[in-house]
Amino acid sequence: MTSPKVVRTGPVQPVRARQAGELRVTSPRSALDSTRRHRDPIGLLRTTEGRPFSTGTRRDPPVHSRQERRRRWRPCRRKVLAMNSRVIAVMSTQWGLVTRAQAISAGMSREQIDRLVRTGTWVAVRRGVYGERAYVDSLTTHAEQRMLADRAASLRVRDPHLLSHHSAAYPLELPVLREPEPTSHLTHPGLVGTHRRHGIAHHLAPYPPEQTCRVGGMPMLGLARTALDIAREHGYLHGLVAVDSAMRMGVTRTELLAVARQMYCWPHSTVIADVIASASPDTDSIGETLLRDLVESLGFGVPEVQFGLTADGRTVWCDLRLGRQIYEFDGKVKILAPVEGGYAERPPTEVLWSEKGRQDFVTGFKLGVCRVAWADVWGPGVEQGRSRMLREYLATCERFGTGVADLAPYRPRGPRPRPRLHRPGYRLMGWDRWAA
Repeated sequence: MTSPKVVRTGPVQPVRARQAGELRVTSPRSALDSTRRHRDPIGLLRTTEGRPFSTGTRRDPPVHSRQERRRRWRPCRRKVLAMNSRVIAVMSTQWGLVTRAQAISAGMSREQIDRLVRTGTWVAVRRGVYGERAYVDSLTTHAEQRMLADRAASLRVRDPHLLSHHSAAYPLELPVLREPEPTSHLTHPGLVGTHRRHGIAHHLAPYPPEQTCRVGGMPMLGLARTALDIAREHGYLHGLVAVDSAMRMGVTRTELLAVARQMYCWPHSTVIADVIASASPDTDSIGETLLRDLVESLGFGVPEVQFGLTADGRTVWCDLRLGRQIYEFDGKVKILAPVEGGYAERPPTEVLWSEKGRQDFVTGFKLGVCRVAWADVWGPGVEQGRSRMLREYLATCERFGTGVADLAPYRPRGPRPRPRLHRPGYRLMGWDRWAA
């Protein structure tokens, strides 16, 4: 019996393969390709041209293509970027914010948190405090952005505290002047004193329970205490605006005096008595408060707030009267719709035409009218605004005098009705998105 013929095709040790009754010796490359076909039946280890990769040795790990690496990592990435329901529940009770420790306690890993921040799904509002980027970007007004920053600062402080000063004014919807340097204000129970660290002003001061309240689940100081704290912190003009706004919202002068008695020895408390004595609940906006203070600085007496005239079935109320000069504050909110942050419920052309008829009615009583805008009462243009108001006042005195005894028959008999403003309030940390 003859032995099968052996055909050598390479110089190395043969690899046996039974085919057609003979032993065929193949090269190492062919053997490696055959082995890979068994391990990779769908051709994942092949190049774009269809040829298998040559790694030099059979022990080297296979090199995958870029598309294959993306395909294999994609399910893992979707898993890492997902938020679980417990984290969403925590954020819904904290105005859309969550701390790093809370997210980890709710089941998220550090890798998940870092990847969410790195990919832009989350944004760090403050170190260790995160919110969804889409939600954070939707807060466009100064008040909403400050409330978000103050809430994040509160989450980072473990000691007992309340929101106070400007940090309490915005959630309370108390109209105030902006701070020169926006700061988060927290008041802790303890001795009187203040220290600032990492953009947070920590105020140590006692507060009785009747001076506190809760807004959206957050504890904070009430309207009267907040207004007087702003007066101590930023001076007379900021305090006058805050106290006027608090009185418009229902705070009485008696309540302000009761809170002031507890501050008789606190830092910068001497300005409080002056602010309370000068405050008036009849002003309708911050601009009118600033205008009243500016007219008083002319040196011709205290102006009358909300001067009314009635005739021919029409009643008009003017912002301020000094002698026979009427001062009217004009803000852009008068012609803006509520969705744009204004008060107007009619088209701007109708609002302006109505305002022209109103001024014609007032000047018909031999009164001068000076219209003042925001740039005349706040900012670098205050001195120019004061000069113009003084010039117009003197011209009116020269033409019509200063007495108003002839206007007594035209004065309204009843009190002025308070205007009902339909301007939407602040979105308290996106309650339309987070059901706090």
